[in-house]
Amino acid sequence: MSELPELVKDLALILVVAGIVTLLFRRLKQPLVLGYIVAGFLVSPHMPYLMSVVDRADVQTWADIGVIFLLFSLGLDFSFKKIVRMGAAPVIAACTIIFCMMMLGVTVGHLFGWSRMDCIFLAGMLAMSSTTIIYKAFGDMGLRQQRFASLVMSVLILEDVLAIVMMVMLSAVARGSSPDGGQMLESVLRIGFFLILWFVVGIFLVPAFLRRVRHLITDEVLLVVSLGLCCLMAVISTKVGFSSAFGAFVMGSILAETVEADKIIRLVEPVKNLFGAIFFVSVGMLVDPQVLVSYAIPIVCLVLTILLGQAVLGSFGYLLSGQSLKTAMRCGFSMAQIGEFAFIIASLGLSLGVVSQFLYPVVVAVSVITTFLTPYMIRFSGPCYAFLERHLPKAWIVALNHITLSHPQAAGASGNWHQLLVQMLRNTVVYSILSVAVIMLMFTFFLPFVRHLLPGWQLHWWANAICGILTVLLISPFLRAMVVKKNHSPEFQALWAESRLNHLPLLFTILVRVAIACMFIFYIANYLSRFSNALIVTMALALVILMVLSRQLKHSSIRLERLFIQNLRSRDIEAEVAGRRRPLYEGHLLDRDVHIADVDVPAASLWAGHTLAQLALRNRFGIHVSSILRAGRRINIPDGGQMLFPGDRLQVIGSDEQLTQLSAALGHDVFSDDLDIEKREMKLRQMVITGNSAFVGKTLPESGIRSRYNCMVIGLEEGKENLSPIDPQRKFQKGDIIWVVGEEDSLSRMTDQL
Repeated sequence: MSELPELVKDLALILVVAGIVTLLFRRLKQPLVLGYIVAGFLVSPHMPYLMSVVDRADVQTWADIGVIFLLFSLGLDFSFKKIVRMGAAPVIAACTIIFCMMMLGVTVGHLFGWSRMDCIFLAGMLAMSSTTIIYKAFGDMGLRQQRFASLVMSVLILEDVLAIVMMVMLSAVARGSSPDGGQMLESVLRIGFFLILWFVVGIFLVPAFLRRVRHLITDEVLLVVSLGLCCLMAVISTKVGFSSAFGAFVMGSILAETVEADKIIRLVEPVKNLFGAIFFVSVGMLVDPQVLVSYAIPIVCLVLTILLGQAVLGSFGYLLSGQSLKTAMRCGFSMAQIGEFAFIIASLGLSLGVVSQFLYPVVVAVSVITTFLTPYMIRFSGPCYAFLERHLPKAWIVALNHITLSHPQAAGASGNWHQLLVQMLRNTVVYSILSVAVIMLMFTFFLPFVRHLLPGWQLHWWANAICGILTVLLISPFLRAMVVKKNHSPEFQALWAESRLNHLPLLFTILVRVAIACMFIFYIANYLSRFSNALIVTMALALVILMVLSRQLKHSSIRLERLFIQNLRSRDIEAEVAGRRRPLYEGHLLDRDVHIADVDVPAASLWAGHTLAQLALRNRFGIHVSSILRAGRRINIPDGGQMLFPGDRLQVIGSDEQLTQLSAALGHDVFSDDLDIEKREMKLRQMVITGNSAFVGKTLPESGIRSRYNCMVIGLEEGKENLSPIDPQRKFQKGDIIWVVGEEDSLSRMTDQL
């Protein structure tokens, strides 16, 4: 018999130890991430009393796959439309917190005399709060339905997105000689270029592909296709100089806009959990107790930096975003920890060979300590606010409540100019990126191919001409849309009619876009020929004018844009049809403490089977049920006769306190677990009624088989192919053969009476 590979043995050890440790952590109601880290430490060479992993290189490969699937799942939960709908408030809070915490991280690292790269990567680690740990803490404390919790989760989503960007920038900085501003700007521009390009192209192709093959897709096929697309984008991302995790995140965000997104999330969850567990175990394997003892003082200082920094600077970030002092402090105190992204950034630094070996176990230790302190920090925000309210002058409290950079947009002409310029800028950027991508593909692949088909100096010019003409034709819909789009929009027309002073600026916006379009034509012609610049510019202007006047190009650009919008909104359209869209009035209530939240009816809920009138939720908790979401259906404004079922999702309106009470009651009013469930297995048994049986001469109801013994008679065996049903008025006779189903103990008690 062949010997098992070391990888299989290592995986067996990892998963068994991780399973035992995570069961213990579940019992202690601690985050599973910490359990995986402890399990990794137990199977590492630093723990000599237990078996250790042999082939760490293979385990690290699996851990890298875990990072890819973790970020793919993060992308599935992310939506570009969600970020746009959030407005400026979460963006201001996230950017403020990340910038301030990074400055703190760099300062602390310099104070300890660490290298520049150690300080930069440390700053990135300290800036990222843990979405997983905070979400788990909110759930355990019954705070998930409160308004401040939704604000924290919005900022965490943005932090996760910015962490992806930060990883790409850190990779670029690590490969350079020095992290100067020009290199960072180049990294940001490259990230933005490829992010927009992949998202736009992906929204064109992926939803259309899934729509065409929807009738062929099963759960198994959808899982394979989704993971295949994830790995494909990871490979493409590495080919253009980014990390595989960045590509996985982009593909996840593209699939998040499809109708199949919810099903993909459900199917990918077990795969993500498996590989994610291996990744966190690999994190724990790098924890060295000797390093922790040697760096005890830096660990304590970093813990205090995170706790105090997030409590003060995090609260300040939320204040700038427009929140009240009390809400800002609750949000800031909730984010006082680091988690999975700190480990991912640390792994990146180690893989690039730019950070010191001690930094990884130090960050893991800081994460463990701050994770344990997270619930206490959340609870401490209330007493801290009460202390400030008692001791600070009232004028200071009022001033802090009005510190904000998130003001509503002013109406009128300035609002029209703002909307018009933003829309024009967005269109110009998107269509420019698409044009650049087409030009790069044509010059990289098609031009050498044509030159190979038409060799020789005389035919070289024809090859260039063919490539140039085809390239211009391919980008012409994009250039036309760039120049013409929004020239007849309501904002443009309103500004044109409002004042003659607006005419020249509006015409200038058109001329600028014409100039940008001409630059693309100029570049193509200049790259492929040696005409004079004046002739090239003249040709460019002439071609642009022809594009503007071409109705066929107009229809093509409109058709492409409509297809993109349809694919982008496909998930929303499907949700509207299925009735899962949230009410339009959500978020527009006057009382800041009153909001809408979702609560799920557990499968074992005692409320199931009762009507809303019987439950009297309004009288008991003061909340209002606005909708019930059930199996793809939405029941809006349900009446008192509407019955609840297990798995229903209730959309309820109330204050934080009311929603917390409702959530606690839902979690409490459930059936208790059956501890003897193994003994309650149903068995089917054949029985013969003897002459001494207590059942002889009795009918089925008189025998008490159902009422007394909790068993059920299936039928009477009379030598036929099938059992005969028993007439309830028929009396049992000696020699009757009956088939009975029931629990083992009940059948045994019944057998004693035969």
